[in-house]
Amino acid sequence: MFRTALRTSFTALRAPTRAPAVALASPSLAFARRYLSQETRGKIQQAVSATPVVLFMKGTPEAPQCGFSRAAVQVLDIHGVPPEKMKTFDVLEDSELRQAIKEFSDWPTIPQLYVQGEFVGGCDILLNMHQSGELDDLLVKAGVVPPEEPQETPSQSQN
Repeated sequence: MFRTALRTSFTALRAPTRAPAVALASPSLAFARRYLSQETRGKIQQAVSATPVVLFMKGTPEAPQCGFSRAAVQVLDIHGVPPEKMKTFDVLEDSELRQAIKEFSDWPTIPQLYVQGEFVGGCDILLNMHQSGELDDLLVKAGVVPPEEPQETPSQSQN
């Protein structure tokens, strides 16, 4: 905690970083890099809305190419997300998709999870939701997985 506070206080003291000369010389070039075209935005929106669970990851569920993507797939497996209700996209196969999805969600890292067309978060958010039980609630509410049956205790079965 102390290191974090110390780090943030030193960050504030640093000189502001300079914008790249290219960005200063050509505002339209900076604009083009920063904003998605309507066509690309539409394609991504259609992709995240077509299937109840969509995961943009590095690699495939059978062969993840990064530990965070592997963790995201494992968490979804633990929750019993059926393959027919989940679609994955390998961002390593398409560099344009890799950049576009980051701009689409305004989230800098991959993997990225979408449920019912809504951005949920990256691996860290997914793990936190898994640990707190929020992910199970979200998946049940979205109709992706059935609600968990309450288990009978021995005293209930004797009555």
